[in-house]
Amino acid sequence: MRNIAFLVLAAGKSSRMNGIKQLEKINNKTLLELTLEKVQTISSSTIFCVLGANADKIKSETPLENIQFIENTNFEDGLSSSIIAGINYFKEKELNFEGIFILLADQPAIDVTYLEAMLHLFQQNKDRIIASNYGEKLGVPAIFPKKYFSDLLLIKGDKGAKEFINKKKKEVLCPKETTNFFDIDTKEDLHRYKNSILK
Repeated sequence: MRNIAFLVLAAGKSSRMNGIKQLEKINNKTLLELTLEKVQTISSSTIFCVLGANADKIKSETPLENIQFIENTNFEDGLSSSIIAGINYFKEKELNFEGIFILLADQPAIDVTYLEAMLHLFQQNKDRIIASNYGEKLGVPAIFPKKYFSDLLLIKGDKGAKEFINKKKKEVLCPKETTNFFDIDTKEDLHRYKNSILK
């Protein structure tokens, strides 16, 4: 099996959702479950999921196997703090990975085939960052090789990983495949997404 850590970031307090975003339901599955199950289709290894706000409630309502939850006590500091929590956990447990595949829990429209294409590209280019092309900017999902782990421990804020990727564009490859990066932040986003999958 590929020696890559899958790290799903789900620590936010969902301030724009007026509820616990990770537990919002789409077709009887929570947003977090949908993401974790998608990753499980391409990885037989343990999947790591970073929680922060409402961690206990989210854990109790996410009854999936082979998920290792990592608690981020600094979740108020933004997405970067969850990446840092994940890398520190790997160091503490002496887990040695060639790369770390970072995904967000609120992008339910991303295709499994797209994630597979990213993995394939990383297998062929293990020293390059594999990132997603949003048009003018690059972002996550993204795979970071081991050589960047110590640099990632220095990122800050909610856009830390995105800024990190965009500062290193010459070291980044993006898959030719495309997918839907729609992310869900509000109830309106949720309704819009549900309506789109009914069509």
